[in-house]
Amino acid sequence: MFGRLFLLFAIIPVIELYLLIEVGGMIGTLNTVIIIVATAAIGAYLTKMEGFIVLNNIRQAGSEGRIPGNELLHGLFVLLGGLTLLTPGFLTDALGFSMIIPGLRKIYVDYAREFIRKKIDNGSWNISAGRF
Repeated sequence: MFGRLFLLFAIIPVIELYLLIEVGGMIGTLNTVIIIVATAAIGAYLTKMEGFIVLNNIRQAGSEGRIPGNELLHGLFVLLGGLTLLTPGFLTDALGFSMIIPGLRKIYVDYAREFIRKKIDNGSWNISAGRF
C-alpha cells in the first residue's frame, strides 16, 4: 500500500514536472500553459456530458428494476477521470481522458468488476444484508 501511495504522490508529480519542462522547452511556456488550460476545459465539458449519460443510465436501470452496479462503476471512473483532468500535466491528462472516453473507460470498468468479483469469491469482502 505504501508503495502505491508513494508512486501516486511522489513519482507521478516528478514525471509531470519533467514533461511540463520538456514540452515547455520545445513549444514555449505560453503554448504549454494554453494546452494545460485547454485540456482542463475540454475535460470538464466531457466529464459533464458523460456524467449526464451515466446518470441517465443509472435512472434507466432503476426504472427497469435492476441494480445499477455497472452504471455506478462507469460513474466512478467518469468522476475519477474528471478529477484527474483537473490536475495539470500531460500524464494525468492522458489517464483522465482514458477514463472519460466510453470505449476506454470500459476497460477500467471491466477490471474493477473482475477485481470486486475476485474479492467476493475469495472471501476478502463479505456482502450480507446489503452491506460490505
